[in-house]
Amino acid sequence: MNAIISTVFWVIVIALVLFLVFSCANIVPQQHAYVIERLGKYRTTWNAGLHFKIPVIDRIARKALLKEQVADFAPQPVITKDNVTMRIDSVVYFKVMNPHDYAYGVENPIMAMENLTATTLRNIIGDMELDATLTSRENINEKMLQTIDYATDPWGIKVTRVELKNIEPPAAIREAMEKQMKAEREKRANILTAEGEKQSMILEAEGHKESKVLEAEAAKQATILAAEAEKEKEIKEEEAENTAKEKQAPIDTKVAAEGKKVTVEGKVTVEGKSNGEEQANGSN
Repeated sequence: MNAIISTVFWVIVIALVLFLVFSCANIVPQQHAYVIERLGKYRTTWNAGLHFKIPVIDRIARKALLKEQVADFAPQPVITKDNVTMRIDSVVYFKVMNPHDYAYGVENPIMAMENLTATTLRNIIGDMELDATLTSRENINEKMLQTIDYATDPWGIKVTRVELKNIEPPAAIREAMEKQMKAEREKRANILTAEGEKQSMILEAEGHKESKVLEAEAAKQATILAAEAEKEKEIKEEEAENTAKEKQAPIDTKVAAEGKKVTVEGKVTVEGKSNGEEQANGSN
């Protein structure tokens, strides 16, 4: 009986010891950090790995995520410099750089950052007019990043990026903007149409001009070719006439010589007959 009681006792003792050991062992995941307090006072920060704490004395005060996080804040009403009320919602990207400051710097870091973002946004938009607000997102993002990042340094937070998601002007402003955009589109369409018609008229006039120039060039070329043909014809006729004269000249010379010979012979014959008659008359 005593042996059984002793065995049960030691089993209970071993179970309690194992329970205490496993309850004191803590595994910190990657990209996490645990802030540890001992008797209500900060003791250390556990990084990723296996750690042990003393029961009752030590406790985990805060678990911090070291990965980059995104805080999507609800739309905030803001008033521009020209007294236009609109709603703007923003997104903040941040990382916990110092778990100690993150645990003890402020009571609720996310809520504090949301309120800080809202007040910073109101201050920036309050110095800008509506048109500048709608066209200066990058400038607003840059100013908010600088202000929020500087203000959250004591909380162990590093703000990496701030973005404005939506800017919602009042319905009347949106309608006026849509009408203005429609008018601008119609204006650009009319300008493009006029430019197209102007370009078409210019091209048509240039086409007519080039056509007239080509016609004039063609007429000039035709006149030149006709004159050259006429001149060439006259030259050929003159050459043919000269050739005919050259061929006719020996014939005329020969004919003239033969005529002259016949004339001389006739004269001689006549003279002979005259002399014969004279001699006959003398004999008689």
